[in-house]
Amino acid sequence: MTPPVTRRSLLGAAGAGAAAALAPGATAAATAERPFAARGERPRRRPNLLVVLADDMGWADLSCYGAPTIRTPNLDRLARRGVRFTQGYSVAPVCSPTRIGLYTGRYPGRLPAGLREPISAPSAVDGIPLDHPTLASLLRDAGYDTAMIGKWHCGFLPWFSPTRLGWDSFFGNFSGGIDYFSKLSGSGAYDLYEDEVEHEDLRYYTHVLTERAEEFLEAPHARPWLLNLNYTTPHWPWEGPRDRGVSDELSARVRAGDRSALVHRDGGSVEKYTEMVEDLDRSLGRVLAALRRTGQERDTLVLFASDNGGERFSNTWPLSGEKLTVLEGGIRVPTILTWPAGLDGQQVSDVPVGTLDWHATLLELGGARPDVDHPLDGVSLVDHLLLGRRPPRRDLFWRLRDQGALRRGRLKYVRDSAGAEHLYDVEADQREQADLAARRPEDLAALRAAWRAVDATLLPYPA
Repeated sequence: MTPPVTRRSLLGAAGAGAAAALAPGATAAATAERPFAARGERPRRRPNLLVVLADDMGWADLSCYGAPTIRTPNLDRLARRGVRFTQGYSVAPVCSPTRIGLYTGRYPGRLPAGLREPISAPSAVDGIPLDHPTLASLLRDAGYDTAMIGKWHCGFLPWFSPTRLGWDSFFGNFSGGIDYFSKLSGSGAYDLYEDEVEHEDLRYYTHVLTERAEEFLEAPHARPWLLNLNYTTPHWPWEGPRDRGVSDELSARVRAGDRSALVHRDGGSVEKYTEMVEDLDRSLGRVLAALRRTGQERDTLVLFASDNGGERFSNTWPLSGEKLTVLEGGIRVPTILTWPAGLDGQQVSDVPVGTLDWHATLLELGGARPDVDHPLDGVSLVDHLLLGRRPPRRDLFWRLRDQGALRRGRLKYVRDSAGAEHLYDVEADQREQADLAARRPEDLAALRAAWRAVDATLLPYPA
């Protein structure tokens, strides 16, 4: 039997890892955290599941992760009430593949849609197949009410929709990025839907989604529930709540046929980005207040993460790389987990955890079984989080067109877009600057072989 992980056994290693992971601007609350240790028991009641995704948020964009100027008191408070992970990973460094991985529990490259990085246009094949089990369909079969609010980005109408894949209701956008006011996508299409019907609301999108989430939480629930709350914040375009004028200009360009207008390469600033993240924090504070107000906080598991690393104005220090790279800055993301009925607060964990693990973990907590015809690629963390068993040993794998990476323990293999291979000790060298490939050829060969073994099981990219 694997021995339990105790506070004493973890104190030295986890405490040192957490300290190394904090940037110079880390808050006093973060430095007061203690190493993670489980309570050693399973709650009898299945939790409600609130899964919140930010969009393109960098690893150090929260004050509890060391942001020097951004203030996020509500997310900091959430971290104090649970566990803050210093080595949380997305399964891909870009939107659609990570979401496909979260919802299916499998490497994105197992599905044709997962090869679109990201899905950018309507297609009859670019989406999660309607006969594929999802987090929502499996939990619904296990007795959960299910809802999605916000960004879907796993296939377009008329072929794909959350309500065809296990979510009882959907309110949000199908595409990757939309204007925060006009709700236009880059193609010029209006993209705000209630289930599969267009819904007009020209208010600031972050606030609209927050209001809908509050309404969901305040509604009566006779069964446990899953709510996927997917903000587009802080994804471009760079618009805060008072920037309707910026929206009008960008939307006019979109209507005139400028498909790159919303990428907004001629706008934005660190200050505007800060405003957007801080507004997201206030908005999420309203959602968490609704949980408390309705008496559901104790029995609700809240998982907060980003779909991938940040870009342009975000902060990933001390990591290198950003969105669209398999370096740490593109795949390591802020990750917070709370569940008052099952987890103690004020804790920090440096155990590597990833998107696919959260799928398996949520299924187990909800009493749902994976589909035998669609085996999961992640592992459940339930025994580790609740009983203190040692975290499962497995490799973490990434692939993005001509890039690849695999992490095993503290070592990480990287194949860059030029085909060069690298080896890093990411616990000693988070910034991936000390290349060990020449010094440790046997380790390089072992991790390369492991990466190739997984890659051989995935679909090839189209030529």
